[in-house]
Amino acid sequence: MRLGFRLLGVGLASVTLAGSAWALPGLAEVRAAHQPSELTFVDRHGEPLQSLRVDARSRRLPWVALDDISPALRVSVVLSEDRRFLEHGGVDWSGLARSAWANLRTLGHAGKVQGASTLTMQLAGLIDGEHARPAGGRSLLGKVGQIAAARQIDARWRKRDILEAYLNLVPLRGELVGVPAAARILLGKHPSGLDAQEAALLAALLRAPNAGREAVTRRACELLTLQQLPCAGLEGLAGRALATGAGARAGQPADLAWAPHYARAAWQAADVARRATPGPLRTPLDAGLQRLAVQLLRQQLAELNARHVEDGAVLVLDNASGEVRAWVGSSGAALSDAAQVDAVQARRQPGSTLKPFVYALAFERRLITPASLLDDTPTRLMAGSGLYTPQNYDRRFHGWVSARTALASSLNVPAVQLATWLTPDALFERLNAHGLALTHSGGHHGPALALGSAEVTLLALTNAYRSLANGGRFSPVRLWPAEPAGPAVTAWKPAASPAAAFLVGDILADNAARSLTFGLDSPLVTRGWAAVKTGTSKDLRDNWCIGWTDRYTVGVWVGNASGAPMQQVSGSSGAAPVWRALVQALHEGQPARPPTPPAGVVRQITVAGDAPASGGVAEYFLAGTELARLRRGAHARVAGSTALQGIASPRDGAIYALDPDIPPAVQRIVFEGEAGSWWLDGRRLGQGARVAWPPWPGRHRLELRLAGGRRQQVGFEVRGAQARAPAPGSPPTAPAAPNASPPPPARR
Repeated sequence: MRLGFRLLGVGLASVTLAGSAWALPGLAEVRAAHQPSELTFVDRHGEPLQSLRVDARSRRLPWVALDDISPALRVSVVLSEDRRFLEHGGVDWSGLARSAWANLRTLGHAGKVQGASTLTMQLAGLIDGEHARPAGGRSLLGKVGQIAAARQIDARWRKRDILEAYLNLVPLRGELVGVPAAARILLGKHPSGLDAQEAALLAALLRAPNAGREAVTRRACELLTLQQLPCAGLEGLAGRALATGAGARAGQPADLAWAPHYARAAWQAADVARRATPGPLRTPLDAGLQRLAVQLLRQQLAELNARHVEDGAVLVLDNASGEVRAWVGSSGAALSDAAQVDAVQARRQPGSTLKPFVYALAFERRLITPASLLDDTPTRLMAGSGLYTPQNYDRRFHGWVSARTALASSLNVPAVQLATWLTPDALFERLNAHGLALTHSGGHHGPALALGSAEVTLLALTNAYRSLANGGRFSPVRLWPAEPAGPAVTAWKPAASPAAAFLVGDILADNAARSLTFGLDSPLVTRGWAAVKTGTSKDLRDNWCIGWTDRYTVGVWVGNASGAPMQQVSGSSGAAPVWRALVQALHEGQPARPPTPPAGVVRQITVAGDAPASGGVAEYFLAGTELARLRRGAHARVAGSTALQGIASPRDGAIYALDPDIPPAVQRIVFEGEAGSWWLDGRRLGQGARVAWPPWPGRHRLELRLAGGRRQQVGFEVRGAQARAPAPGSPPTAPAAPNASPPPPARR
């Protein structure tokens, strides 16, 4: 016993010396240094939207003030760990002496002492790792340092501050740190709502955080008994809270899971200063719009579920600042098997959504005007070793149409012709100037680049449309709020001329011009002004709807993350309804206004052909390109077709790619030439100068038998996956879900 008190006296002297030369931080500094493992993202108005785990080593929640912690928990913790907490000065000397004497034999064998640590002494180890308990136990000198720190804390901190810091920092079961995390993960409650049994259960974990259920239950019951409270039901509570996997199953509250994909993307892009900022992180999102976008997307995909559609994404950008107002990366786990995949950043084929950039470049180079007449007739272009024959969505050709109608109605032949005249390399450079970051060269894609053969992300494509909304000026998307003077200091780069961007926007907002394909009453019609374009990729794997108003640019993608094809879902039936609903909500009570023509754009009455002057229509032109009377071929180059004696179409070696956008029952390849008898693969098809045939995948031999015994044969190939064999005695029908090889089929 004398040796024990001698050692204690040495320790007291050391404590005095150490306490005079060393200082611990105060409560304010400890609270400021506390970094939750899960950050809360709030919208631009401060409304919570998303919680994100950013520290995989431990799980900590935001700091909770003592007044917001259940009184029952405070009582149980003090009873469990330090019953004389309110009486001692940071160190329980009587308890320390008893502990020192009891550990003399341990000191003799292993040099370690244990026990008698007050809440204050434990806190010293929590706020300074130098005083934390080592895995093998604490040495005598280590105990002395812990005592010195505890005395210093008690001299400078209030008791309630000590208890508050301890409850927020103490490790509990597994990865859980602090009672706020333990209360939410194990019990599903905020620490303010804990009852006496729940409080006793958490306090019991302090003594042995990873003990078995029976030991924890027994210890919790002892604490309740000390308070003269019943233990009935405690065993069931402990079983539920401590069950294997309970912590892993406990996720974030449903009301904080509206923008998981945005939160991950924004956190990865955050600068060092923002990562170090304590407390909720303010984002440029709009909580109401974000929730609406999620709900609209899920509702639309639920309705399309029978057509094999389960994934989608939505992005809304502020035109002026580039800030994200809504970011929905997935339809969610209830609808999708790939809910963790962020479809906003996934690369997919954009289909016809690239056509506006083709026309903008053609306008800018003065190859055409919106009034120019383009020839929408069968066209054959060399593509690799075969012939590329683009076709339209309705499988019809419309002859001479204006460039306005061709773009608005998404006709494919004129777009491919323009891409040929511009050259694929020039188009490739222009698309990348709009931020699409295409990876393959223009020569790799050829003219099919105009129909979306490359792959882009919804993030890049929507921002590219935003550049059109801003008069051809490009700037990056802002994942975090802009500075107060954000729009004024945005780093704009020219991507297209303001005049060309205006012409494209005016055409894409023209409901009459797009009626040729979409009709007058389609999901693209809005109450106010909006420029919009749809697109569908090959095999119906993706469809898109992208457009802008005077304030916002909205992009929607619908498809399958797995790449599986949809069934009869195009951009107008899949993505467009979500797009329109969002545009209507964004401009509720304040319809969007059309833009003012920029310098260099003039408006003039144009008369077609020999029509009387009174029958003209007003059209926009780049200054110097306007015409009062327009005839075929004016301001347009026409790709001629090659006429052959005998078989005019198809050419020998032609390759046809089946179009996934067109219902199989109406897909046809038209054989044209001199009047005669047409035979395919040894079977007679029909008589005349023109015969339509429902295509079937494979290599085929076509023969035309003419008068006088003349015969001509050509070979061609139809590419696509065979869906089913034809019924006996019936002609083959086109497959329902082809898998066309390049060059790709037509898009809308």
